[in-house]
Amino acid sequence: MTLATLTDVLQPALRNGYAVAGLVTLGWEDMRAYAVAADALGVPVILQAGPSCRAHTPLPILGKMFRHLAQSVSVPVVAHLDHGYTFDECDEALQSGFTSLMYDGSRKPLLQNIDETARIAEMAHGAGISCEGEIGFVGYANGEASDGTDPAEAAKFARETGVDAMAISVGNVHLQQDQDGGLDEPRIRAIEAVTDIPLVIHGGSGVPAAQRFALATGSNICKFNIGTELRMAFGAALRTAVQNDPDRFDRVQILAETHDPVVAAARRVLSGFGHPGKEQT
Repeated sequence: MTLATLTDVLQPALRNGYAVAGLVTLGWEDMRAYAVAADALGVPVILQAGPSCRAHTPLPILGKMFRHLAQSVSVPVVAHLDHGYTFDECDEALQSGFTSLMYDGSRKPLLQNIDETARIAEMAHGAGISCEGEIGFVGYANGEASDGTDPAEAAKFARETGVDAMAISVGNVHLQQDQDGGLDEPRIRAIEAVTDIPLVIHGGSGVPAAQRFALATGSNICKFNIGTELRMAFGAALRTAVQNDPDRFDRVQILAETHDPVVAAARRVLSGFGHPGKEQT
């Protein structure tokens, strides 16, 4: 089994100048394609179950799916809860075999976010798994506006919560379908100056590929979450499969035709963050 915690994959990335992709899953077809792509490239991968995924499939089932995929490949696979909003939800993920919990208290006042995230981190560490928290608020394309991360607050958050990774708001936006923007690198450097914790970028699909690579290999950003970019690839492949034979109704046959295109898209994403092959052991 190659099941890993977030710390298992992010600390080597921090030491050796690369990043690991947190790939947002929605179902069996995409998560299997992501594991296959990572195995083919020889890179670790973080399989993420966010709120929409959990609305479709219960956490105990998702935990078994992630762990099954980890057994099927030779690279490290992290079973990660993305945007857990309550203690009970995080506890259920832990009991379901997840190896990493992301608690999202970013909409809450700073001290409340710290207190609640610290509680989740303590629970995770007591079980031998990892915890990610978020300071600042990463907004949504055509939705809630972002609230940029304050470096001093980030230092306090990292110090007082004990999280293993810290998601920050530095110009990134969830659900962005283009790469016309870019991240606020001076703010990133200011955060790096006051904490050495691995940093996480949510909404990584909207970050230009060149900047993703530069920051993956030249900053403390060790994890980029990628969802929209791969959902678009899956949707395009599914649309093509349906339109190729409008009379076909067997969803197993239709969904099978999404596999190769999604593997190819995932390989392109995974290739853009540096490579653990240069890691010194």
